[in-house]
Amino acid sequence: MSSWTDAHCHLQDRYLGEREIEGSTADALARAFEANVHRVVVIGTDATSSGEALALTDLSAQVEIYATVGLHPHDALNDVEEIVALARARHPRLVGIGECGLDYFYEHSPRAAQRATFARQIQLAHELDLALVIHCRDAFDDLFEIFDVEGVPARTVIHCFTGTPQEASTCLERGCDISLSGVVTFKNAESLREAARLVPLSRLHVETDSPFLAPVPYRGRANEPALVSVVGEFLAQLRGEDVELLRSETSKNSARLFNIAVS
Repeated sequence: MSSWTDAHCHLQDRYLGEREIEGSTADALARAFEANVHRVVVIGTDATSSGEALALTDLSAQVEIYATVGLHPHDALNDVEEIVALARARHPRLVGIGECGLDYFYEHSPRAAQRATFARQIQLAHELDLALVIHCRDAFDDLFEIFDVEGVPARTVIHCFTGTPQEASTCLERGCDISLSGVVTFKNAESLREAARLVPLSRLHVETDSPFLAPVPYRGRANEPALVSVVGEFLAQLRGEDVELLRSETSKNSARLFNIAVS
């Protein structure tokens, strides 16, 4: 595993257009390959973007593209059964359910709806033995309560983790992996950096969440998978680890999480 994996990105046209990423999705993938990013996981957030994520898996001959299908908590009032139908079709590059979860910071959807659609997607991940990709913001207490009822799928990751060290420890105790984005490089993220130091290398993933959350020194511009190495290199320095080791191990972790065969 000598190349980076971007464990969570949004490369659908709607996201690239919103953030004015230079060129097309294919151009972004070409830049990723040049930056030694040879595998990406494109994430769905509703039925439309999930279908688009699956369609993108055939786009590149150089970068391996995998996809998830999910209903984001912002869209929790949408019909979650559309996601169920997409997942049960078992596209060959489908590797996960999500992103799904809880967002009590913005609360674009009622909390009850968020909890219900999240629980349904946990059940789906159990049913299909797929990875579960979780979005959780200001809602860890309810997250853990839902875990108590539904159980934690064997392969679960908290994407773009921004919680406290204690919340990180509890997520790890519950069996979740943790994925870190460019937020860890932000000036005001000292608590997150403390949490990042706690995560065992065997449970760590790196992501861009592109086109959002570009890392320092690129903050303020559109993010893209080519910048996942910036996150990884920052984490290696923060944790006192060799960059090549962190690159190799996080790519192995993502292959395990998403059940991707590695030749």
